[in-house]
Order: sequence, then C-alpha cells, then structure tokens
Amino acid sequence: MPETLRGDCANCFGLCCVALPFAKSADFAVNKASGEPCRNLQEDFRCGIHTKLRPSGFSGCTVYDCFGAGQKVSQVTFGGVSWREAPESSRQMYEVFPVMRQLHELLRYLTEALALAAARPLHGELRRSLARVEALTEGTADELEKLDVSAVRGEVNPLLLKTSALVRATAGGRTKSRRGADLIGARLRGAKLRGADLRGSLLIAADLTGADLSLADLIGADLRDADLSGADLTGALFLTQPQLNAARGDASTRLPSGFERPAHWAAR
Repeated sequence: MPETLRGDCANCFGLCCVALPFAKSADFAVNKASGEPCRNLQEDFRCGIHTKLRPSGFSGCTVYDCFGAGQKVSQVTFGGVSWREAPESSRQMYEVFPVMRQLHELLRYLTEALALAAARPLHGELRRSLARVEALTEGTADELEKLDVSAVRGEVNPLLLKTSALVRATAGGRTKSRRGADLIGARLRGAKLRGADLRGSLLIAADLTGADLSLADLIGADLRDADLSGADLTGALFLTQPQLNAARGDASTRLPSGFERPAHWAAR
C-alpha cells in the first residue's frame, strides 16, 4: 500500500487527537468534545502516551487509522499551517478532516482492488474511479467541506462489490453470504468461511478461532474483540489494520501480506 495511504503523524497536526470526539468508556479514559485537544497531545502534535495507550485506558486510539488523511489535510489542504498558528482555520480543518479520511479510505480500497489479478476485467473502471477520488482530495478546503462524500461512496461501492464477486469466485464452490449479519458473540470456531461475504457484519467478540477466512470480503466488518487465534485471513478482501488491532489473535493467525501483527496479540 502506498505510504500516502498510511498515517504519518510526523506530518500531521494531531487532527485525530483534536477534531474527533470520544466518550469515557472501555476504549477511552475520559470524555473529549470535537475540537478539544486530547490531554495527551503534546506541543509537537505527537501523543505523549503513544507507547502505552492500552494500559492508560486509550485502547480506542490504537484501532484508528486516518489512511493518510491527516497529513494530506495538514500539509496540502491547509498548506502546512496548523490550527495553533491560525486558530481561525481550525473549525474548517476539523470539518474537512473526516471528509478526507473517507476519501482516503476509498483510495485504499480502490488501490487494493487494482492489485488483484482476478479483478483485471474491472481495472479500467477502477483506475478511472481512483483518479476521480484522488482529484477530489486535491480540492480546496471550501470544496471538501461542501463535498457530498456519501454520494462519492455510492459511486465507488458498486465497483468494489463487483471486485469482491470476481475474487471470491476463485475460492471455488458455493460461497456463504453473511453480509450485515448480527454475529455478535457467535461461536464460529473452525468455521469454513473461505470466500464468504462478511461485508458490514457484526463479529464483535465472536469466536473465530481456527476459522478459514481466506478470500473473505471483510469490508466494514466489526471485529472488535473477535478471537482470530489460529484463523486464516490470507487473501482476505478489504481488511484494514484497525480491524486487526481491534481483534484478538495470536502467533498462529495467518495474515495477508502487508499487515502487522498487533502487539497486544497473544504470543502463543
């Protein structure tokens, strides 16, 4: 995945630590309103407890990724001028950031789709869609603030669905569809879900120990606290690092190339 689609905190104004709100819960130790800097944000826009977020009660921060939107807004949209240097721009910067984040998430999915051999028949459409979304990310702050990002997602989604169908068809046999299913706490130990459609499914705290999730479409699947110990996710479609970070797993969990094994996973 291109570095431009990975968060680069060194070139961001700590936007996820300021623009986004969070409520005191198991994921966050305190309440924070939108536009209010997190108490852990330092003067250099870096997190003061980055290496100990989980034990400090901020596990929610470890499952967030801006897909490179933070540095794009900071260095391109606002020309490297921070909300501290120009407080008058802060409101708009906070409004633009989540829009850019959604656009970058789409770029991440489209880029992945273009790398899939099975999706070759769609590569022309995928390239055109990628170019269009990239052009939108280069818009002015005013243009981005007014952008109907839901409509953009609506244009891209059919292509991603077609990509998914082509890739999952290579799994062989009849693939299962659990799109949007409520599988919270489900007992899916050893489940044969190769090539399954799990888009938007709720797999919170599900037992997926030893499950075969290879070539499964996991776009938007909620994997919070799901147990992926020994599971096979090779070739899983549209999986993101934050999804893995939110789950549990171990050294035997098989991951697609390019992903990092979360530090909090069991070593067994």
